[in-house]
Amino acid sequence: MLVNGRTLADQAKQGIEEIHCHELALLLNHDIILIDVRERDEINTGMLPGAIHISRGVLEMQLDTHPAVAHHHNALEVMALQPVYLYCRSGARSALAAQSLQKMGFTQVFSLAGGIQVWQDAKLPVVKVKAS
Repeated sequence: MLVNGRTLADQAKQGIEEIHCHELALLLNHDIILIDVRERDEINTGMLPGAIHISRGVLEMQLDTHPAVAHHHNALEVMALQPVYLYCRSGARSALAAQSLQKMGFTQVFSLAGGIQVWQDAKLPVVKVKAS
């Protein structure tokens, strides 16, 4: 049976935790691990304050380069002790990414419900960046 990408993302959402934009906005004042999993050309529209960009396609391989843990010998183990928040444009890729991190052993992974679209619709702050 073939499954399209939207169905795959919907299935992933059944096994992960989503966080709503206003809940995440309250956490931005804290030192959190927030990862934008969109493609590099998408971040020109802005990023959530404090987010680090790691594209969905390389997330699992580059997760240990996140500045919050990169200096640790056991970077993934250190990161796994903290909540990890992921977002994309609509919440589909971040749901798939959250599912993948769970398979890697992460237990505190959250995907932003509705992605940055819902965040911007709620008039929450974004930081303008220029992709390099």
